[in-house]
Amino acid sequence: MKIRTKLLSILAASILLTSTNLNASEYKIDPTHSFVEFKIKHLGYSWLLGRFNTISGKYNFDSSKAADYQKIEIKIPTKSIDSNHAERDKHIREIINVNGFSNTSFTSTSYDGDKDGGILKGKLTFHGITKDIEVKVKKIGEGKDPWGGYRSGFEGSFNINRKDFGVDYDLGPKGWSVDINVYIEGIKS
Repeated sequence: MKIRTKLLSILAASILLTSTNLNASEYKIDPTHSFVEFKIKHLGYSWLLGRFNTISGKYNFDSSKAADYQKIEIKIPTKSIDSNHAERDKHIREIINVNGFSNTSFTSTSYDGDKDGGILKGKLTFHGITKDIEVKVKKIGEGKDPWGGYRSGFEGSFNINRKDFGVDYDLGPKGWSVDINVYIEGIKS
């Protein structure tokens, strides 16, 4: 009976430690220190730059864990698009139909790299269409913050073709490709 009690105690402690370790590596995205920016050619003559002002989500990161442990989920309200010009923003919101497709999201499916960077694969849903994409990721840093928390930060970049997501408004022959940069800072839960 004593052996059974000890085994149950060890099993319970193992489960508690495992769940504590898993929870310790989850981060909530800090929306005030995270950014999604885009760049697209306007008629082939210049660049149109913009960003989404609202971002939320969570990710798992632990530099001591295997690559398959690194995961992220991001949600972006499309109405938060901002190109620093109110009339243009109104027009862009019409083009991407923010009333019909109110959110853009990304959910990772795999990661190939190490604690400092690599390729994050996942599913991007934009304009109601979901496609597999690859994001080149680089760790910016991690450590304690002045308020007793623990933070980590990453940057990622990828490119999409608007036509692949059903956004076929003509901005000229060079206006199909969109460069996207993502800067994420998270607070450990």
